[in-house]
Amino acid sequence: MQVILLQRIGRLGQMGDVVNVKDGYARNFLLPQKKALRATEENRKHFESQRAQLEANNLELKKEAEAVAEKLDGKVFVAIRSAGDTGQLYGSVATRDIAEVVTAGGFTIDRRQVILERPIKTLGLHQVRVALHPEVIVSVTLNVARSGGRGRAPVARRGRDHDQRREDRARDVQSRDVRGRRRPGGRRGAAESRVATSVLIANRSPHWRFAPCKAKIPSPCA
Repeated sequence: MQVILLQRIGRLGQMGDVVNVKDGYARNFLLPQKKALRATEENRKHFESQRAQLEANNLELKKEAEAVAEKLDGKVFVAIRSAGDTGQLYGSVATRDIAEVVTAGGFTIDRRQVILERPIKTLGLHQVRVALHPEVIVSVTLNVARSGGRGRAPVARRGRDHDQRREDRARDVQSRDVRGRRRPGGRRGAAESRVATSVLIANRSPHWRFAPCKAKIPSPCA
């Protein structure tokens, strides 16, 4: 798709340039953000009629950005995150997080102004670029520090803990089974054993007829 740039876009061109871009890039970024117009004949005439005003507005915005850049360039900001012993974060620091940290520090920026090739996933100092204006880009330092709390345990550690608990339960069940085999049937088996012993003693006694007849085995008093 051919578009007319309404401002300088890195690696594309300057204001007023007609460039070819991918349809998705134009529809999802350039056109919605009003950074470009479709290169139709009508839009070309409209741009030429508004070019002087657009250039004046751009110059004013550039001066404002340069004033902010003098204060922002080289600043250090701190982001607190939970991390493991190796310094790996439990998550990551993305452009939205950086924009919030910088804004909290007194410089209002949007996440779209943060230039980050990939999310930050480790503790330490990281250089981050911020585009205050298409022609004004500054560099700030983000200090990703460990939080005071222990944070969440790593997934692998939680998995090991779960396996350990499962093994402990298995050993408990096995131990109960072993004790059960020593006395078959548990409490019920012990009660039946006592009844059988009473009947056996009664059979050997001269007064066997007075023995209780609750056992399920044959006895003289049945």
